[in-house]
Amino acid sequence: MKASFLRQFRILFSTLIFICFFIIFVDLQNIIPEKYIKALLSLQFVPSVLAYLSLKTVLSAGFALVLVLTLLTGRTYCSFLCPLGIGQDIFSRIGGRIRKKFRRFGYKKPFTIFRYSLLGITLLVSVIWGFYMLTLLDPYSIFGRFMTFFAKPVVVIINNFFAVILNRFDMYGLHHIPLTAYHLQVYAIPAAFFLLIGILSLTKGRLYCNTVCPVGTFLGFLSKFSLFRIRFDENKCTRCGRCAVGCKSSCIDFLNYNIDVSRCVDCFNCIEICPDNALSYGIVHSNEKNTETDEGKRKFIAGSLAMLIGLPASLKSQDRNVPVPGKGSTVKENKTSPVCPPGAGSIADLQKNCIACSLCITVCPTNVLQPAWLEYGVAGIMQPVMNYHKGFCNYNCNSCTEVCPTNALRPLVLEAKRLTQLGKVNFIKDNCIVKTEKTACGACAEACPTKAVYMVPYEGNLRIPETNTDICVGCGQCEYACPVTPFKAIFVDGNPVHQVAQKPVDKEVDIEIPTEFPF
Repeated sequence: MKASFLRQFRILFSTLIFICFFIIFVDLQNIIPEKYIKALLSLQFVPSVLAYLSLKTVLSAGFALVLVLTLLTGRTYCSFLCPLGIGQDIFSRIGGRIRKKFRRFGYKKPFTIFRYSLLGITLLVSVIWGFYMLTLLDPYSIFGRFMTFFAKPVVVIINNFFAVILNRFDMYGLHHIPLTAYHLQVYAIPAAFFLLIGILSLTKGRLYCNTVCPVGTFLGFLSKFSLFRIRFDENKCTRCGRCAVGCKSSCIDFLNYNIDVSRCVDCFNCIEICPDNALSYGIVHSNEKNTETDEGKRKFIAGSLAMLIGLPASLKSQDRNVPVPGKGSTVKENKTSPVCPPGAGSIADLQKNCIACSLCITVCPTNVLQPAWLEYGVAGIMQPVMNYHKGFCNYNCNSCTEVCPTNALRPLVLEAKRLTQLGKVNFIKDNCIVKTEKTACGACAEACPTKAVYMVPYEGNLRIPETNTDICVGCGQCEYACPVTPFKAIFVDGNPVHQVAQKPVDKEVDIEIPTEFPF
């Protein structure tokens, strides 16, 4: 199924549900019949479970319908029926209107251990000491407390204001409603959750749902077995990254064609935003659940094994013998500036905004980001720096720009990141084994994703690298692939202020190196 109908239906249905819940809590005249309220609440998961434990009747087992719905369609409960989840979507949309960066989510690794540990603790506490912790974290309860303590008083004040005005004109359609006040202490918990969830939804989308909420964690586990789910068509996908940027659950790893269904809330934004129609919603067949044996996965595994034994992945993928230098290089790399990560803009901006939390270092899939020692000076200790002897900046990755909490690394879509020049390539001919040992190599040219490094005739049948700094993005794949030690024959000198690289003139060559690494 395609996006337009699915997304429009979700928006319409969830809007109606949210309005119904809002009216229930701010019904000042108590005009809504109780049976309608019970019917609506019967599909709220935790209230339904507690009602069933108390009444032991089939009519009180609305949670069973939620379980069936989850096994069939995934976490549609969180998008269609949960008022707190719908409220988070509203806040997230408001955040996107306020500041565009709030609309940029990007894939983030799940807090799996934390999520399931919190769920287990909540269930254990509920069994031993009662349901206080469960109701404290239950999304419906949180929504209800917010509506009771904050939203309803606002509606009462508005009602009383207009009631006074209308009464002066002898119109008595509205009545004065006493404003109920509570002990100051009882506002602490709803205020704390409102601030927590409000800020998270404004800036991080569905992070609360996929990290803290026990209902979301439990239904997310069940959704792994759902019949319907969002699917990738790898033949159509161009890895543009728009689906990941638009995913408010941060659960789409487009580089691996993987959707974490335990976090996906079936909002269908990814299907709507995909320009290549590579995403759809439908039945997942058994042969689609195990597709790890295709050629791309074989190359991925081969490249991973190559890195584990210390060989450049690019050389391993070409099934060539790695040229082993007979002697060490002698010309030191003349690096005038360190290379700071994409999204920093400049070293000065990075130092001004970075708090050295190491989150970008943690999420970097190739370990090229390392904590600096004195590369940036004393003030930059522990801030992230690119070390191309340890790894390289993946051409198809912008994870570090998506997770930075201080905006020291500003979000970059892949199209922009691929044209951001972190530094310029430099070639030291006197270190190259093509010259020093008359040995064919070319590892650097094979690894370069933009062909800023290419081979030209040298002596006899030998070819030697040349560089084009205009199209170089400073990713460091050439430096990482170079087998020469201790000083590389080719290296990237950092740009203190990031620049814009030119697009390669020739059509991009299909490189066989793996484009993603699991470590």
